Amino acid sequence: MKKSWVMFMLVALTVLLAACGGGGGQEDPKAFTTPYQDQIDTMQRAVDAYREETGGLLPIKTRDQSVDPYIKYPIEFEKIVPKYTEKLPLNAYERGGVYQYVLYDVEENPTVKLVDIRAAERIRELNLRKHVNSSVKFGEEIADAVYAVQYEEMGFNGPLTVPSPYSETQLPIVVGGDGNFYVDYSIDLANELKKTEFEVKEGEDIRYILAEAYNVLPAYSLPYTLNEEGEPTFSARPEPKTTDSSSSVEEKEEPSEES
Repeated sequence: MKKSWVMFMLVALTVLLAACGGGGGQEDPKAFTTPYQDQIDTMQRAVDAYREETGGLLPIKTRDQSVDPYIKYPIEFEKIVPKYTEKLPLNAYERGGVYQYVLYDVEENPTVKLVDIRAAERIRELNLRKHVNSSVKFGEEIADAVYAVQYEEMGFNGPLTVPSPYSETQLPIVVGGDGNFYVDYSIDLANELKKTEFEVKEGEDIRYILAEAYNVLPAYSLPYTLNEEGEPTFSARPEPKTTDSSSSVEEKEEPSEES
């Protein structure tokens, strides 16, 4: 009888812990890496409420104009939490997630979007190795002043890639003539162009195709346009600079480069 009572108590305790989120209260790892629509919607409502109450101001951090346009307007959570929304999203960089919450199209229609900071982390790895080597080894030229990265020459065992926010693809990283590293989204752009027809103006940067179709922005990249065959190709020519340009990512003050 005593043994049965002990077993009953153990089972009851197990059920209680499960109901209360036992096991240390650990969250599902996917909660930190999934771009949940409801969390984005919650932040959008908070941003809209802040704008309405402040006469059109945006709850964003100020960044230099030369910053990657897709990370230029990070949301400053201190301005909207907890007044306009109870707490930060679990997948936000500030809570240990992989996304930086930013605003897109701030002039016409400020929209909450995400930036995957894993891209910045990869670029940071490359920049650190570049500093150690005091140089960058350029591989095959892919486009004007855009090159493949010679990973072995830099001391890596193999290529570094970034998980695509749009597909199951692992995206390559390229290096510009300016010595900076960039994520290559040409695979995802080509796939999106196959699914939908777009009227692209000559020389127009087509990254907006991804930016407007998805919640995650194509950050840490170079502009793209279409070539004569209708395929995405780099449209920028990142020329060498006289000053050290090793940091296309900012220091970890935020996920910007950091992200």
